[in-house]
Amino acid sequence: MTSSRPGARPTRPVGRASLPVCWLALFILIQQGVLAAEKTDPALVPNMFSPESAPAHAISHLAGFVLVITGAIFVVVTGLLLYAVVRFRRRANDDGTEPAQVYGSGPVETAWTTVPFLIVLVLALTTARVIQGVQDARKPASALDVQVIGHQWWWEIRYPKLGIVTANELHVPVSQGRDRSPTFLDLRSADVVHSFWVPRLAGKIDLVPNKVNSMWIEPERPGLFVGQCGTYCGTQHAWMLLRVYAETREDFDRWVAQQQKLAENNPAVTSGRQVFERTACINCHAVNGTVGNGRFGPDLTHLMSRDTLASGALSNSLPGLRAWIKSPDHFKPGVLMPAMNLTDSDLDKLVAYLTTLK
Repeated sequence: MTSSRPGARPTRPVGRASLPVCWLALFILIQQGVLAAEKTDPALVPNMFSPESAPAHAISHLAGFVLVITGAIFVVVTGLLLYAVVRFRRRANDDGTEPAQVYGSGPVETAWTTVPFLIVLVLALTTARVIQGVQDARKPASALDVQVIGHQWWWEIRYPKLGIVTANELHVPVSQGRDRSPTFLDLRSADVVHSFWVPRLAGKIDLVPNKVNSMWIEPERPGLFVGQCGTYCGTQHAWMLLRVYAETREDFDRWVAQQQKLAENNPAVTSGRQVFERTACINCHAVNGTVGNGRFGPDLTHLMSRDTLASGALSNSLPGLRAWIKSPDHFKPGVLMPAMNLTDSDLDKLVAYLTTLK
């Protein structure tokens, strides 16, 4: 509110003075949340300032270099501004006459044209060198080829040379010593624009319909690295999470051998398999060794080898799996997977069968 009395001094609108305090408090809360998450499990924080892969290191070094240059510019400009404010401030003994005016200066004009040009040139050449080094990296014979296909709202992951199809969890070997094992990714989209983004391992690359983009990662240590879709792709964009497991060569080979096995035919859950094969599940999902060969949803052949369901929406456990099948829309509103409306008996049989797919 402002005063309406004639000659009254205007008052500041209520609440405006508290805005800077609110923004400062919000920044502190976000920072404390990130620090708390890192203390709990640093691997689950997609921190772009902790690179652990060759491309991520190159991008981080470039960002640091640009920050130093722009920081120096800020210091110089701010310093000159403060100097002018202090040096040429109004004093008590000023007679009010206007100081001498200088119109045009060859050295000054040359300086503020040449210096910014050189700065921009250096930044452009440095950026181009990093982009060229990342995008045109030589592919060694030992590299792993992976196809990543973005769907609303999950990730299909294929290893063409290994005959493996999985979802939402990318397993790659770690480069150790002379045994370089980078992973080269072909990125595609099945519907709308998505973005593959695992900040600790590489920059963000778009997945565009009818186009194949590519990138590579080279984790330096075993561990879990989290990422997600970096471009808004629909109502459940926030639940399009991604997990990358970097493993030693031995662990990765064991994972490959396990994924290449066919689904076991367990007689104890034959009734559950029959429920799977006679419902609409087979229209969208595939399980090797069954009539199910759908491609619209994740391959379920080794479903229980994954840690999460629905691209990270909930943990992969018997209660979680049952709840997800019963009501997918409860966890991801707008998800394309429908509720199957199974009886409790058939649902229990189906869940019992799916939990054997390891």
